[in-house]
Amino acid sequence: MSLASVRAFFAEKAPDIAVIESSLSSATVALAAEAYGVEPGRIAKTLSLRVGERVVLIVASGTARMDNKKIKAQFGGKPKMLGIDEVAEITGHEVGGVCPFGLKTPLAVYCDISLQAFGEVVPAAGSTHSAVRIAPMRMAELVQAEWIDVCGDQR
Repeated sequence: MSLASVRAFFAEKAPDIAVIESSLSSATVALAAEAYGVEPGRIAKTLSLRVGERVVLIVASGTARMDNKKIKAQFGGKPKMLGIDEVAEITGHEVGGVCPFGLKTPLAVYCDISLQAFGEVVPAAGSTHSAVRIAPMRMAELVQAEWIDVCGDQR
């Protein structure tokens, strides 16, 4: 269902972007980098957070580390990662395949400026074996994301 919702999202909003599938798991940044032949920084990881009563998605470079102080300043509360079951229930995507496309529930999406270092990034596409190649600015535009600075130094 999740991969299908992402395919439907791109068919409607950006038919020029193809979902790519790999026989290798891309459930972690390191696995995704290997599966799609890119450096880990180009993997666009999507973090599912609850801040107070709000659930937000933050898409950041695979090597960027969240800075809790910056997130607290940005959103006015302490961030908490969603649990595995919550992630699937709210986003419609399994952990390891979470992305800002084809969401089950409309959510606020934010892109961290760490993504701007790359001309093309590789976010998941709804499953642990799928992704897309996309320019960060286009991704933000398609999902109506706001650009924010909530990560510290890249590893």
